[in-house]
Amino acid sequence: MAYVIAEPCVDVMDQACVDVCPVDCIHFEEGKDRMLYIEPDECIDCGACEPECPVEAIFTEEDVPDDWKAYTAINVTWFKSKDDARAQVGAIRPE
Repeated sequence: MAYVIAEPCVDVMDQACVDVCPVDCIHFEEGKDRMLYIEPDECIDCGACEPECPVEAIFTEEDVPDDWKAYTAINVTWFKSKDDARAQVGAIRPE
C-alpha cells in the first residue's frame, strides 16, 4: 500500500483528494462511510492526494503516525468488508 487515509478524515471527508487522483483509487459510500479509503491495489504511489487534504489525513504507509497505525489495516479491510471497516472506525471514534 502506498498511501493511507487516517483519523483526521473521520467525519470530515473533504473530497479534494478524490478530484486529483489520476487512477480513481479513493472511495467511500455516501451516507454510509465516515471517512474515505484508498484502494491499496489501485494506488500508484503518485502522491497527488497528500497535499490536497486540508486536514492532513493522508500519509505514506511508513509515515502513518503511531496513534493512527490501525487505519492502515482499516483501509485494506474496507475493500474486503465495508461493514467490518466501518465497525473498526466506530470502535476507534464512536459517533
